[in-house]
Formats: sequence, structure tokens, C-alpha cells
Amino acid sequence: MTGAGERVVVLDDLSTGTAARLGPDVPFVRGSALDTGLVERVLAEHSVTGVVHLAAHKQVGESVARPTRYYRDNVGGLADLLDAVAGAGVQRFLFSSSAAVYGNPDVDLITEDTPCAPVNPYGETKLAGEWLVRAAGRAHGFATTCLRYFNVAGATAPELADTGVFNVVPMVFDRLTRDEAPRIFGADYDTPDGTCIRDYIHVADLADAHLAAARRLSAPDTVGDLTVNIGRGEGVSVRELVTLIGEVTGDTRPAVVEDRRPGDAPRAVASAELAARELGWKARQGVRDMVDSAWRGWQLHHS
Repeated sequence: MTGAGERVVVLDDLSTGTAARLGPDVPFVRGSALDTGLVERVLAEHSVTGVVHLAAHKQVGESVARPTRYYRDNVGGLADLLDAVAGAGVQRFLFSSSAAVYGNPDVDLITEDTPCAPVNPYGETKLAGEWLVRAAGRAHGFATTCLRYFNVAGATAPELADTGVFNVVPMVFDRLTRDEAPRIFGADYDTPDGTCIRDYIHVADLADAHLAAARRLSAPDTVGDLTVNIGRGEGVSVRELVTLIGEVTGDTRPAVVEDRRPGDAPRAVASAELAARELGWKARQGVRDMVDSAWRGWQLHHS
């Protein structure tokens, strides 16, 4: 946002974030979105006109084990935030949603009209969050946008790389770093090579999508709500991804196939047409770009 000339203030509890990653000119307030009084003060003191809400717990397995935490913070915290936004007269709200709202649809391309049927509490909280955002926007007269991310990967710079081991690319890196073969969960799906197919989006493209969405919301005639998929519209199988990671890292040992994980869909690929039409946005970076940039970041943080 700041690189595109937008003025921002950041509120974060740093439970997973790092304040040092912010630019020196970005005002930072440490605190929780659950602290309504603090949110109200930040909105007023910084004359906020639009909110980009990214804060949420997002680990599927944890959501199954701790559903009340996910509902309390992801949905209850969002409700408190929306009350503060409405009270401050903020006119634009951009919500970070997820392809998890769709569950496991049996379609080649997932459009925004594909029925939502989440299969875990995380996806349920994201879908409930969308409902809540739209309802609050209608009730209080502010414009809203929900972005349904598909599989995010890559890094905009090595020092900004994700340091967690929760997604497929860093999970493979972690195995290789520990001198272990990559794992593939299930190779008997009804796909060309038997492994799951996913739509991967570079985090830099995702950032550009947020900028495009925020600017659309800032247009004088923008009203109502918009919900769009953020993906490349191209599928990559897990086996293809592991092979590419081997090429980038130089470690080409064969993957070990293990049992399927419960709830994994054979195929989940976005239709990105609506984002192109409504936001003027299209992903520019390919899967190799994602793996290259993620590997540089992994090496920096795990030397």
C-alpha cells in the first residue's frame, strides 16, 4: 500500500507478525482488534477512511481442535471491529476471506457462484465473516469487498518470507533441510498424476489484488458489496510442485507417498475472471517465481 502512495496505520497484536517488517514511516499500534476501545481511538486519531482486515487464526487443524477459539476471535472479533468501524463513520471495508468457504466442490473451476459448503471450522468462520461484513455494510451504509484467497506462496523479498511451516512449500523445504524426503498425502485421486491439484498465488500478486480492491472501494460511486476469488486460474498438482521444488533447491530425492488427509479435495482451482473484470487485476507471477522467492527467504531465515 505505502509503495503505491497510500497512507496507512497498522494495528497488530504481533502474535504472528513482526513490527520490524514495517517501513519506518508507517505508524504502528500494538494491540488487538478485540480491544474495541483501542480500535475506536486508532480510527479517530488517524482519521481512518477505510479498513483492510487481515487478522484471523487460519490453521485448519487447529480450528478442528479449538473451534471455540476460532469462532470467538475470527467472528466475534470481527463483529466488534465492524461496530467500531460503523461508529467511526468509516465508509470502506476490505475483508480477507478464503477459498476454504467452498469446501470440496466437484467442479473444474470454482466461481464466486459455486455453492459454499466449508468442511472445517476455519472455513466456517470465514464464511460467517463474509455474511457479517455484508450485513454490516448494508445496515450502516459502507461499501465492502471480500477477497477469497486460494493457496498463497512466495515472498516479496527474502527478509519478508513466511517463517512458519504450515503450508505445502515451507513444509517441503523443512523436510529437505532436515535431510528427509518430501511427503505427498495421497496419490490415488482422480487427477492426471493421482495427487491433489491446487491454484497457487504469489503473495506479491495478492498484495496487488488488495491495492486494486482498496482503490475500487475508494471510487466515489462505489456502493454495496463485492466478493471475488484471488487465484491464477491454473492448477498445479502436488507432485508437480514437489518436482519443481526439487529443481529449485537442487534436492531431487523422490517424495514419500503417505495416506490421504481427511477433507482434501482432489481439485481446487479458481476462476479469476471476476477479479479481472471488477478489479482490473490479474496474477502476473508463476509457480516457479513463488518457489524461487520462498526458497531465498527460507535460506535467509534457516541458514
